[in-house]
Amino acid sequence: MKKWNLVIDISKCHDCNNCFLSCKDEYFENDFPPYSVAQPRHGHRWMNIMRKERGQYPKVDVAYLPIPCMHCDDAPCVKSAKDGAVYKRKDGIVLIDPEKAKGKKDILSSCPYGAIWWNDEKTLPQKCTFCVHLLEDGWKQPRCVQACPTGALQVLFVEDAQMKKIRESEGLEVYKPEYKTKPRVYYKNLYRYTRCFVAGSVALQDTDECAQGASVTLKKGQRKVIAKAETNNYGDFKIDNLEENSGSYTLEIRYPEYKKQSLSFNLGKSLNLGTIFLSRA
Repeated sequence: MKKWNLVIDISKCHDCNNCFLSCKDEYFENDFPPYSVAQPRHGHRWMNIMRKERGQYPKVDVAYLPIPCMHCDDAPCVKSAKDGAVYKRKDGIVLIDPEKAKGKKDILSSCPYGAIWWNDEKTLPQKCTFCVHLLEDGWKQPRCVQACPTGALQVLFVEDAQMKKIRESEGLEVYKPEYKTKPRVYYKNLYRYTRCFVAGSVALQDTDECAQGASVTLKKGQRKVIAKAETNNYGDFKIDNLEENSGSYTLEIRYPEYKKQSLSFNLGKSLNLGTIFLSRA
């Protein structure tokens, strides 16, 4: 049968918080029995946007990681909750029963993603419901997806076999796969948050001009080629999607009529190598 999935493209998220605000607008002071009671005005972020800055000035970028409930197929919250306080529907949506879960604060710690929030006034754990009340009313997507102005959020209602093909063709990943919870929230360009880059600029020492079109080769150690790039019209290059704390690398730069330049370094976090000057051959 078809199941609900959410795809989040990290490269398209600009931290506008429309998803968060639309969620707050939908659930603050609104009960939707039997699926949810009103969200409090403050504190809860059912769509919580994490931020990460990479690199060093002036080669810096920022990535944003929206984290809702992952609606896991092997959900720890479902396993830990008793008497059906948390349950998973056949369409893939995980829900907290607002009656059965009342007073059960221990449900919060069962989620490794920190996607469950505590309502002090209602003494109740709460989280994203995938706007199930709207879906059952004929909507094709939750409020957060509808409100996203950049298309960073996309909902797919497909069978698992088709979702597997989409994952493979679009290079989708899950966040924190080591948790082994089988999330139904998938990420595109996740490397921009979880991995790192090496960047720099290339200039010609004798003319003090940018070296446009210089060939840049990144090697692991001295031999294995990891990636290749070419400097732009400002002499800049950036090689992304590298593993953090992955050890020693060598960067080789070639430019016609100039000597080859080699730099060795250890890669921890994203690294700006600064301006690399080439001298005449």
